[in-house]
Formats: sequence, C-alpha cells, structure tokens
Amino acid sequence: MIELYTAPTPNGYKISVTLEELAMPYNVHAVDLKTGAQKQADFLKINPNGRVPAIIDRACDNLRVFESGAIMIYLAEKANRLLPTKAKPRAEVLSWLMFQMGGIGPMMGQATIFYRYFPDKIQPAIDRYQNETRRLFGVLDRHLADHEWLGDDFSIADIANWCWTRQAFWAGVGDEDFTHLQAWHARMEARPKCKAGVQVPYPVREKMQAGGEKVETIIKNIQPIIQK
Repeated sequence: MIELYTAPTPNGYKISVTLEELAMPYNVHAVDLKTGAQKQADFLKINPNGRVPAIIDRACDNLRVFESGAIMIYLAEKANRLLPTKAKPRAEVLSWLMFQMGGIGPMMGQATIFYRYFPDKIQPAIDRYQNETRRLFGVLDRHLADHEWLGDDFSIADIANWCWTRQAFWAGVGDEDFTHLQAWHARMEARPKCKAGVQVPYPVREKMQAGGEKVETIIKNIQPIIQK
C-alpha cells in the first residue's frame, strides 16, 4: 500500500493522478500547509525538504520517496506502466518530465507568487515570469501540433505537465493562443482517472461551498511556496 502525503497543489496532483491512472491502491494523508504541518518533525522524517508530495511504500520496507518527479518515476517503474523501458521513448518521456520540473513548474510558480501573492506589484517580475510561461507553453504547443501525447503514448510526462498547465489562469496566463495545447488539455480532461486525481485530497470547490468561503481565500490558504 502506498501512503500519499499531499495537498491540493499541482505537484500533489501529479502523484494522485499517477496513482489513479496506475490503479494502484493508496491511502491519502492531507497535509495542512496553512498550519505548517509540512515543516513538523514527523513529516520531515518523510521529506527532509518539508514539501509535499511524499510517499511511503509499505510493501517495500516502508521506503520513502520525495520530490514529485522522483515519485512519478518510482511509481511508473513499480507498475511497469506510463514510462517506456526502451531507450528512445523513455528518453522522450523523461525529457518532457524534466521540462516540467525545470521549466513549467518554476516559471509558473514564480508568476503565481508575483501576480497573486507578493505584497508589492513588481510589474517587471510579473512580466518576466508570465512571458517565460507563455514561451514554454509555445514549446508544448508546437510539439503537440503533430503529437497526440508528449511521448509516443500517454505517460507520466503528460500528467506532470497537465497538472501545472491546467491552472495557468492562477498565474495570470491563458492558453487561448495555443490551440494544440488546448486540444491536449481536452484529451487529458476526458480521462476519468485524471479527473479523479485532481480531487485528491479533497475537491477544492466543494470545500469552499461547505465552508462558505470564497474560492480565492481557499486557494490562497492551500497554495504552498511553489517548488519544482
């Protein structure tokens, strides 16, 4: 059994979507980022970096894995799915996974911080990170012009990039200029397991409605300092 420590963030969704797509049983532990639970001693034993997500694999001598990309690779290899074993297609999938880890995630994360949360609106910083996000979206769009998926088939690369790009509006960036990216978004959103995975650890909008809070407040409270 996989123990998943997560929160409703793009990096958290990467793991819950992966687990759903692999049909791998898991228990969910919602980490309250608002209270700093990810910095407490018990959690730091699982992830010394004090970030979500992280997992413990009970079936493998309580093996712990942290950093979302490492977790995705571990789970895909464990299930022998969503990550090719042959060198060329595997390299393609890993390349697009690292594209998200090194590009999409950090640039969208910084765009979100400066656009949404930073107390002073520093327009050059906002412009710099939003423009870089758009540039990266263009890279995806051009590749998807003649590819159904980022690799030869649906893979962890698609999951990783989608879990971030689907929330581009929160960084003040849209996908309206990227028709192939939009079509890929539609293909991803049509997958039942993808839709299920982004409801973990709980549906954000349902929590909002139950608590009578505005969606902006809910998302601000659960949004971590963005990491790779």
